[in-house]
Amino acid sequence: MPRPREFDPDAVLKQAMLRFWERGYRATSIEDLVKATGVNPGSLYSAFPGGKQTLFLKSLERYSRLVVPEKLGELEAPDASVAEVRGYFEGLVRDLLSPEGRQGCLLVNTAIEKAAEDDAAAAVVRGHLARLERCMTHALENAARRGQVRASLDPVGSAKLLVATCQGLMVIGKANPDEAVLRAIVDNAFAALA
Repeated sequence: MPRPREFDPDAVLKQAMLRFWERGYRATSIEDLVKATGVNPGSLYSAFPGGKQTLFLKSLERYSRLVVPEKLGELEAPDASVAEVRGYFEGLVRDLLSPEGRQGCLLVNTAIEKAAEDDAAAAVVRGHLARLERCMTHALENAARRGQVRASLDPVGSAKLLVATCQGLMVIGKANPDEAVLRAIVDNAFAALA
């Protein structure tokens, strides 16, 4: 008869997610995960068949479910408009200027490190980018109806550009967290909406 689990899988997943977010997939070893979670390798493999790869994918899913909504904030609201899009960008800049924020976004980090070689990880990243694009498109459609953006604005195309801009902003912010540089990127992105 198997022994009952002596750990909370969600707590383990939280610690694994934080470790992957801090160090990336390649730089995180099973030993790192054992230290972070306090769970021995056999129990990790038993709880998460597929080992490190399964823990990583579940960490991405957890991040998408718990961290992303917090970061998106009011951008996901039905009445979101330009102010909420701007608020999202301002939140990115604030994060990137903090020591913790220099870790960046786990999904952006994954896109850079792993998505080209890992279809499952790429699918999670694509899902996140599609969600972000839907939010921005909806907000820009609201803004167009309210006359807050130029009349000729293409909400779908502009949302794609804003998504690309915020992803680039996060990459630049990791290497060069200079507030003037980050704010210039954001200001120029929004100048195109006026």
